[in-house]
Amino acid sequence: MKFKRIFVLILDSLGVGEALDANEYNDTGTNTLKHIMDNYDLFIPNLEKLGFLNTITMDDKENVDAYYTIARPINKGKDSLTGHYEIVGIENKKAFKTFNEKAFPIELIDRIEEVTGKRVIGNKVTSGEEIIKELGERHLNYGSLIIYTSNDSTLQVAAHEDIVPVAKLHMYCQKIRKLTLENEQWKVARVIARPFSGKPGKFKFTNDRLDLAIKPPQRSVLDELKEKDYSVIAIGKVADVFDGEGITKIIKGAKTNIDTINKLTDIMTKNFTGVCLTNLNDFDAIYGHKRDVEGYAKAIEEFDVEIPMILNKLNNDDLLIITADHGNDPTAPGYSHTRENVPVILYGRNLKNPTKLEPLETMADIGATIAENFDVQLPKIGTSFLDKLN
Repeated sequence: MKFKRIFVLILDSLGVGEALDANEYNDTGTNTLKHIMDNYDLFIPNLEKLGFLNTITMDDKENVDAYYTIARPINKGKDSLTGHYEIVGIENKKAFKTFNEKAFPIELIDRIEEVTGKRVIGNKVTSGEEIIKELGERHLNYGSLIIYTSNDSTLQVAAHEDIVPVAKLHMYCQKIRKLTLENEQWKVARVIARPFSGKPGKFKFTNDRLDLAIKPPQRSVLDELKEKDYSVIAIGKVADVFDGEGITKIIKGAKTNIDTINKLTDIMTKNFTGVCLTNLNDFDAIYGHKRDVEGYAKAIEEFDVEIPMILNKLNNDDLLIITADHGNDPTAPGYSHTRENVPVILYGRNLKNPTKLEPLETMADIGATIAENFDVQLPKIGTSFLDKLN
């Protein structure tokens, strides 16, 4: 075992350039990080020292503090499940069902109304921020459930917590999740509960979101680690993405990325052997889908300020991996994720020769490296680069 603890920090949607097959997804030319920088004077000195900005062009950086490279996606689709699956070595050859043209069929809406006993409004392809702005007041007046989807494989249900208590909204979504699994034509990757609060004109989603995902189609590196009695800690929406499979400890995300980072740094003070995966969801949910370039940029800058604290919490035998699960270029049309390569930053106190690595042919190389480090069964996809970390 080279590293006792490996921390995987997933910057949700922070892609660094179009993937080789981006044209198949109508995402040619997308680049989340570059286009944010093109439109905002981004100041991230701590991430810059780690080679983060160099992942855009893969140029050489002298005196870099971390190994850096990119990973290319090979799983089909660009959903959060697809990306997270690939990171831990799960192969997904078929993209999840999307409803990005006409939203959901009337037959499914009728069944949702039947199983919940509530009328449905919305049924649009849009962002969450836009639809609660448009329909939030109507929802307050009539109590109907707001149903919408992004261009990704999601069915999202929004309701004001004063009208539909959070526990009841979660129950409704569990019924809808079961319903969508009864028909292959309705089988979205995730049913998501999106409670919100506030008054008209000031509606805001709360942190009581619940992602109900399809169970992973095969075992992952996380399952192998758990079986060998290693700790597998999930912070944020990670446990929801994997439907709890392979996880030994679940820590729910907080209101903001910074609050979630505080939960991560608290875990870093604990004694354990294994991995900790943390998802910072604000980049995607609040800024990417909303196409808010400035908000996304400021969120990256806020994250940069936290980097020294995170690095200082690492022990000498720890490894930090900073990566992403897909892109969500806030300058692209629509509200969808974008098919992009993801950054891979590798930092450890005892790594003597940090430098640029060759691009990884799949994000699953991360999972394979974790598996080799802990001497567990390697995933079906991915190649370990553990021997490159000197």
